[in-house]
Amino acid sequence: MTDVGGKYDCVTKSPMGDQTSTLTVIPGDDGKTFTGTNKGQMGELEVKDGTIDGNTLTWKMDMVVPMPMTLNATATVEGDQLNGTVNAGAFGDMAMTGTRVN
Repeated sequence: MTDVGGKYDCVTKSPMGDQTSTLTVIPGDDGKTFTGTNKGQMGELEVKDGTIDGNTLTWKMDMVVPMPMTLNATATVEGDQLNGTVNAGAFGDMAMTGTRVN
């Protein structure tokens, strides 16, 4: 089983420019779910419905600033690198990259 837990320094390519954040991934005891947060310039978003499938993470975040919307994210962890997308509804998919810092 791939170890996906930890903190990742991330950059998301948003319509408002690059958004930096720290994604914290806390795997559940079952190895199939995770909780955590994504803390950035716009505040801290709680990870919801986090699932782990091998080295692929899928989760949601409820954003309120600058407008309320649910973000749907998927990322693959390879070593200490995270690569994925965040879907922001009408704004489409935004590329997300990250590096594990611990």
